Amino acid sequence: MDLLGVQLHDKPHGNDSIDLIAFAEIFFKRLRVIFLITLAGLLLSICTYFLIPKKFSSTARILPPKQDQGIMGLMMSQMGGMAGLAGDILGKGTASDLYVGMLNSEAVKDIIINRFKLIEAYNKDSRLETYSKLDKRVDINAGKKDGIISITVKDKDPKRAADMANAYVDELGKLSVRLNISGASENRSFLEERLAKAKGDLAKAENDLKRFQSQTNTLDITEQTKGTIQGIAELSAQLAVEEVKLAALLRAFTESSIEVKNQRAIISGIKSQIARMETGTKHGGALPSISAVPALGQDYVRLMREFKIQETIVELLTKQYEITKINEAKQVDGVQLIQPATVPDKHISPRPATTILGGTFAAFLAALCFVYAQHMISAMPANLKHRFNNLLKSSI
Repeated sequence: MDLLGVQLHDKPHGNDSIDLIAFAEIFFKRLRVIFLITLAGLLLSICTYFLIPKKFSSTARILPPKQDQGIMGLMMSQMGGMAGLAGDILGKGTASDLYVGMLNSEAVKDIIINRFKLIEAYNKDSRLETYSKLDKRVDINAGKKDGIISITVKDKDPKRAADMANAYVDELGKLSVRLNISGASENRSFLEERLAKAKGDLAKAENDLKRFQSQTNTLDITEQTKGTIQGIAELSAQLAVEEVKLAALLRAFTESSIEVKNQRAIISGIKSQIARMETGTKHGGALPSISAVPALGQDYVRLMREFKIQETIVELLTKQYEITKINEAKQVDGVQLIQPATVPDKHISPRPATTILGGTFAAFLAALCFVYAQHMISAMPANLKHRFNNLLKSSI
């Protein structure tokens, strides 16, 4: 059967196959039309390529400073074994993640928008729309292995792309220094108050111990009891540090946060250790409990213990206070610039291969479809062609 110019042949199994030669004849007869449509697509793609605004890309790369754990991290490093109990209370995010978040904050975006007048440059009506446009033009990410932060800006103006990338670096440095100075000052004030109280408590404990010694004969306590006193003093000093740490956490987190809950669990564990050393156990232990010391000796032991506790706390807080003052006085750059953004000399889009070759190939396919559709319409029976024409007229 010959229908629409396509030859169908019966095969032994009753299946019909399309004669590819018939298709080739259809297209070769209209090769000139196909060529003209494809040529028009090529010319249109070339014009599009030159008319589409070019986009340039510029990248700056920075290395954020090593993450400083601040007061509490340094305190725990001085405390030795108890540091392991604390865990990573600062979270599992890296310094790079922190700085990427700062770069994506509105505090930095607002400065960039105002500095480069991006609301007018992007032809937007509001700052919110400009945020969205800026997010599409700026790509900020941190390397998973090396932690290097890349700031890539795409823009129609190559110089503005480079200036914006470098501006991000500048603003991040300023924000980082400002936050570090503010945090160091706050930490120093916090430690000053705690250290002043600890010194007062130490002076009182020392006076109480001297008064007791002057009123009674000096007691000769065993080395084991001295060890118990020293152990309780160290644990109590650790407890004081953990309570300071909890107070700092409560300024940033709520009671229901996992950080606060973990810290309270640490404090509870230290209190339990102190209670066991003070009261002893049913089966005794390597060190005698305070309750095992005679009555008069207990008063002396308690005074000695309080003195040792306050002495350890003052020593620890004094070291930390000196470290904090040094950190506050240091003038440290916020970030380390690895690669400044430079003005690009070659655009990244549109790409010639994608625009010109893609447009030409699309025109070629469209030409094939047009030729075949034209052939099918011309090969229709008269009654179908009439109905088809009527359908076209009614739709128009």
